Amino acid sequence: MPTAVLTEHERAAVQAYLRLLQTVRAAFDGPPDGGRPPMVPPAVLAEAERALAAAGLAGNEEEFFRLLQAWCPEPGWA
Repeated sequence: MPTAVLTEHERAAVQAYLRLLQTVRAAFDGPPDGGRPPMVPPAVLAEAERALAAAGLAGNEEEFFRLLQAWCPEPGWA
């Protein structure tokens, strides 16, 4: 299996995305509380946006997901 060598900024973007994904999953897996929509803390989303911008990947989802798949190939990452 090929291994991707990511830059520091690319690795930070992938890690921030995975944290965001875990937060979203946790929000949707939580108990329903009277019909309120699940909430993702704005700081988690902002972290992912900053990391993507720092890696030069903001607006380039195709490249980002290629990096993500190469770095974290197991099923369930997205």
